[in-house]
Amino acid sequence: MKYSNLVERLQGRRTSAWEIHRVAQQAAARGEDVIVLSVGDPEFSTPAPIVERAIDALRAGDTHYTAMAGREPLRAAIAAEHARTTGCDVSAANVVLTAGAQNGVFAVSLCLLEAGDEVIVPEPMYLTYEACVRAAGATLVAVPVDPARAFHVDCDALEAAITPRTRAIFFATPCNPTGVVMQRADLERIARLACEHDLWVLSDEVYAELTFERDHVSIASLSGMAERTVTLGSLSKSHAMAGWRVGWTIGPATLIEHMARLALAMLYGLPGFIQQAALTALENRAEIVADIREIYRRRRDVVFERLHRVPGLRCLLPEAGMFMMVDVSGTGLDTTEFTWQLFRAQGVAVLDASAFGETANGFVRLGLVVGEDRLIEACERIARFVEGGRGREGGGL
Repeated sequence: MKYSNLVERLQGRRTSAWEIHRVAQQAAARGEDVIVLSVGDPEFSTPAPIVERAIDALRAGDTHYTAMAGREPLRAAIAAEHARTTGCDVSAANVVLTAGAQNGVFAVSLCLLEAGDEVIVPEPMYLTYEACVRAAGATLVAVPVDPARAFHVDCDALEAAITPRTRAIFFATPCNPTGVVMQRADLERIARLACEHDLWVLSDEVYAELTFERDHVSIASLSGMAERTVTLGSLSKSHAMAGWRVGWTIGPATLIEHMARLALAMLYGLPGFIQQAALTALENRAEIVADIREIYRRRRDVVFERLHRVPGLRCLLPEAGMFMMVDVSGTGLDTTEFTWQLFRAQGVAVLDASAFGETANGFVRLGLVVGEDRLIEACERIARFVEGGRGREGGGL
């Protein structure tokens, strides 16, 4: 049977990088002593008040269809928080709910892009951007960022990549996988380029509330940018709600109308009981986010303290989020060899960061997604592997 060209456009090395995670999950399900640090889903549960709100809503019968763009109280709460942090004049009319920010990237791509368009993205970049852009028929133009710059964006290179076919610039700040928070000066430069060339900007801000030392700045807050910026948000990381699939897109009202029509064909509304839980999450935002941010800060420091002293490894201290980039080129192994040999010898699963872009060659991405005791154990196993010690007691996987 014949399939559409779309399925081919969705294929690629970036989306195949999860194989080691799949294998690690299978090993864990068999009861093997593995430590899975290959995905951004922490071991701790969603805070109890959020869960209880969902249960109450289910028991009250909130199990029917909802509005395509989402219910107004939740959209208004999201708009109010965006207005508070950016100074933008936004309302519920500027917000559409999506099944996580990933769904938002896909929907925005379909609404803004078409065949012949180009989208500039600094790399390393989140794995699925390329598939979303290609699904719309457009071409992703990766702009490498030198690791010597600690993966901070090179605005001169971004400008040089602009052509008459450029339609948009996509980026994440804070960035997954690097944990880099874009500096205001770089955002101002990107804003000038977007205005000069009449470009859309998609700003993925899923990790915005999980910054450590550097404050997060949204490009939508800069002069002339509200009308051309699409801001993505989510509760997955900030509130430990990855499996709830609650995300949103904030942008010009006309774009939101287009996305609501797309939702009719693609999503048909986020479940009501989940929207009620999301509203509780936002109402308790300050306390919940502060606690989760501190957990990741402590875990970051624990891992950095142990791994940066291991000969052959070089750790980049993340400015935000739940991941750490580790340069393993000093071990003499390429990243594919390193990740698979580490897993088979020591049962620790990390992700080959080259899947996020060629500039991440030599790096692995390590998730701060298990408790401190298990993270310490993971660091000890990694150190044994790098220093040439034998595999775990009882052999490899």
